[in-house]
Parts: sequence; C-alpha cells; structure tokens
Amino acid sequence: MAAFDPSRATVHKGRGATYDPHNRFAPTRSVAEDDGWWQEEATTSLATEVREEASKSALSWNNSPDLPFDRSLNPYRGCEHGCVYCYARPSHAYWDLSPGLDFETKLIARHGLVEHLKEELCHPHYVCRPINLSGNTDCYQPLEATYQTTRRLLELLLACRHPVTLVTKSTLILRDIDLLAEMAEHRLVRVFVSLTSLDANLKRTLEPRTASPQARLKVIRELNTAGIPVGTLVSPIIPGLTDHEIERILEAASRAGARTANWMLLRLPHEVAPLFEAWLEAHYPERAAKVMSLMRQCRGGKTYDAAFGKRFRGEGVFADLIAQRFQRASRQWNMQPRTEQGLNTRDFRPPRAQGDLFD
Repeated sequence: MAAFDPSRATVHKGRGATYDPHNRFAPTRSVAEDDGWWQEEATTSLATEVREEASKSALSWNNSPDLPFDRSLNPYRGCEHGCVYCYARPSHAYWDLSPGLDFETKLIARHGLVEHLKEELCHPHYVCRPINLSGNTDCYQPLEATYQTTRRLLELLLACRHPVTLVTKSTLILRDIDLLAEMAEHRLVRVFVSLTSLDANLKRTLEPRTASPQARLKVIRELNTAGIPVGTLVSPIIPGLTDHEIERILEAASRAGARTANWMLLRLPHEVAPLFEAWLEAHYPERAAKVMSLMRQCRGGKTYDAAFGKRFRGEGVFADLIAQRFQRASRQWNMQPRTEQGLNTRDFRPPRAQGDLFD
C-alpha cells in the first residue's frame, strides 16, 4: 500500500473518510493535478446515493475459527454510519467503488433477500444454527428506515423459529423491539451493541453517523428491560486513542443491562490503513505517530496481520495488556464472553412446512 499523501485529505461534514483511495482492482488510476486554472472549491458536504441490487443468494458462509457463527446476512453494501476504521470498507472495491468516501455515500440496497432466505432455509440439507445479522455492515444503518429489509427478515426468522444474533450501533433497532421480545421468549435472539468510546466528541468524527454513546447505552437498557438478551462489543479498541476507556465502557454497559462482553483490536486491512492514518492526521495529528506505533507493536511490526488467531486480538506486550485489562474488568462487572450457545435450534420449522404462511 502506497504511503498516504496528506494533501489528498479533506474533512467532509458527517463523513468518516477524508478521501477516496484507488480501487485496487481497477486497471487504470486517475490522479488530480492542479493546472493553474480557477475552479470552484469542492463542497465539504456529500450526499448519499443509493442503488438497488437483485440478490442472488441470502446467506454468506464462513469457516473462520475466530468467529462464533458460520453464516451471516447483510441487507446492505456500504454503510452510511461512516466508521473510518471499518474492516468491511475494502469489499466496496468489488463493486468498482472506492473503500473511502464511496463506501459511506454510495450504498447498495439488496432486494429479494427474504425470498432467497426462504429457499435456502427449505433446502433439504440445511442445518439450523444462529444467523448473524450485520456480519459486514450495520443492518440498522439509516437506509433500513426506508427499506425495512431487516425487519422483514426478522419476521421470517421468528415465524420459522430460527435463531439470530444482531450487532448494531443504531437506535433504530428499538423499532423492532416487538419482534425481538417475542423471539427472546423462544430463546431465538441475542443482541450486541457496539461501544467504541464514551467520548461523544471522538465519536462525531470516528463514527460520524452512528448513535451517540449515551443513546447506545439507552438501547442496551431498553432491550434488557424488554427481556431481550443484550451484550456489548468493545470494538475496535484503538491503542493510544480509546484503550484507556475499557474499564469505563464495561462499567457503563453493565449498569445499563449488558450481560456479555467481547472486544476486538483495531483492524487495518488493505485500504483501511491509509484511510485511518489520514483520519488521524486530520483530527488527532499530535497522536498519530503514537497510535500507529502501538498498532505496529500489536501486529508484529506491521499495520495489520490477517492470520487466524491474531487478526482480532493482535500479539505482543501491549495486546496482552489489553486482554488482561478486559478480562479483569469483565469479571468485576460479571460480564460473560460473547456466545451464540444457548439459542434454540430445536424448534426450527422450514417455511415450506408451514403451508402458505409466507405466500
């Protein structure tokens, strides 16, 4: 990956990325050069564009030993939340778009997912295990308020008695508390609310269009009150920027009603590394060198290591210290590790076995 050129960065209102890195799959590359002619100053506010895509399948499968699930559902490609560190950004290159600003402004809404999921659940060799919603991008990002694909998927899964786990940073999940509460009665759901920081000012640039930290704690509180099993993901932990908050985040989440907790070290695959460095230089220039130095200490001297067993936790003295602090604080607040175990798979009924219920 080429070194970041600070002159390419521009802070855009309500956006995480500061520029569009080159699409690594594109055969050509365009570079803007100042030719001396006057031109209008580029706007710092970027509109969101949405296009629809006919899905060819519903479930995505993985065999990663690092993940507690082997299948996931992603209603949307790209994410308007704009978290600058998002490990899913490089996937936008597969659609001839940039992992930078394009990832958070040029979104793809997948349609036909409910119909495909019905077919896949009816396959004679299908084995019921929990499906994870938001394995790649947040299923409750602002686009969901219009398309409601996540809600329709939950309606299908509830009717089929199929277990599901959800991860989100959005308050929109409270819209579906009726479905989630009914699923909880049948042990079909676990929700995980991601908490990166309790600092609202940091959140505004790091995760610009996500819910505030206090709003996420309210989500935990309301889900817990409704009897819905809820936990928190302290993710990502960014050395030199957010790691000092570990204990405070776990305390706040526990007091709000979270009963499980897990963490993930910052991941900087492919284009995410220069995007994150550009963000650091734009918003925290005095910390940039320290943060990247600590990241390399946790990644064997590199900015990222994708090896199983290392990509989520890192290695080395600093990474071990984070793990020890997290474990100690989790014990203090009686927070158990994230688990998909305990969800009910025995009552699953394929859609076709229910007559014309979904016709």
